[in-house]
Amino acid sequence: MDRLFHTATEQEIKSGEITDVYFIRDKKILEAKGIRKQVLGETVAHGLPQSWPWAVFAGVEEVAHLYENVDVDVDTLDEGTLFKAEDVVLTVGGIYTDFAVYETAMLGLICQASGIATRAAKCKLAAGERQVISFGARRMHPALSPMIERNAYIGGCDGVAVTKSAELIGIQPSGTMPHALILVFEDQVAAFKAFDEVIDPSVKRVALIDTFEDEKFGALTAIRALGDHLYAVRLDTPASRRGNFLKIMQEVRWELDLRGFKNVKIFASGGLDDEKIAHLNEYADAYGVGTYISSAPVVDFSFDLIQVSGKPFAKRGKMSGAKQLWRCERCLTSELTPKDEKPAEPCICGGEWVAMLKPLVRAGKIVRDLPTAKEIREYVLYQLGQLKKIL
Repeated sequence: MDRLFHTATEQEIKSGEITDVYFIRDKKILEAKGIRKQVLGETVAHGLPQSWPWAVFAGVEEVAHLYENVDVDVDTLDEGTLFKAEDVVLTVGGIYTDFAVYETAMLGLICQASGIATRAAKCKLAAGERQVISFGARRMHPALSPMIERNAYIGGCDGVAVTKSAELIGIQPSGTMPHALILVFEDQVAAFKAFDEVIDPSVKRVALIDTFEDEKFGALTAIRALGDHLYAVRLDTPASRRGNFLKIMQEVRWELDLRGFKNVKIFASGGLDDEKIAHLNEYADAYGVGTYISSAPVVDFSFDLIQVSGKPFAKRGKMSGAKQLWRCERCLTSELTPKDEKPAEPCICGGEWVAMLKPLVRAGKIVRDLPTAKEIREYVLYQLGQLKKIL
């Protein structure tokens, strides 16, 4: 089949065609020998990228649709749940040959989504009440933009830049103006005024001030061009000109305040990450974060059988048998137990243990209400708030 773009179709993913070849051989051998055994497998990350102490579990909605109408039972954490290395996040049970070919796709759905959501959460945790906008879709294949920005949003970003991504999430896209607009006008003032004249008044006027001028003087130009219509100035200063970025922001803030524009906000973008955000919080009011989020390292989940024909059975290096993950929602401590047991002791903080692995699919039917992206994001932000209390 000729393709315009090198991507898999939804039907190809759903039919199990996106699979490692050894699963096809695996299935062929077992079917040829008439072996149809009931198994249970679990998904765990035995380590997190860059020694992260926690990550955000994402991709659940797509996993639900992957296994819909496949005769399996799937349990997962709620999408957006913070988890740690060695926590069981997902289990799949059924006749092995009925679902073996879906392992590759299932892992792909949660590995990348969880990495992106985690990087977004780290940025939002660093920014606090300041806005974080996802600007990084342009660094990845365009077919992935909705996936990337949905997971950036549920991880805590306040907005996303790509129009189709925002539409699928159910929010308005966020953005300012490109350097190209100013360059084509060949004049900052003319470009700022044209933006103000043409673009709907509901869109906040954020002037990009570093195309031609020093940022301090660019801010003054924006004031002259837009006056009280000016909502914010954006600094996208390239690394070759940046120097002490915090000091540059301090100068811009001083000049704005001195002229009675204390309400005008400072928006920073360009090569930011959670550490740089924390450093710039003194003067920045909002951030545009690109590649750091969109090119997040994947969470290296693996899927292993841990029960065969109803008996605990696993390869060496893995703990056999069905399990349950418990978490104290007060202090976020987690504990893993055999499936039918609870933690032997109360949490040392006095909080209640809550079972985290919940039914998602039963015999191929989705049995859990799938929350909206906004609801997942609110859950993540709640947990980040809890995390701040105990750090």
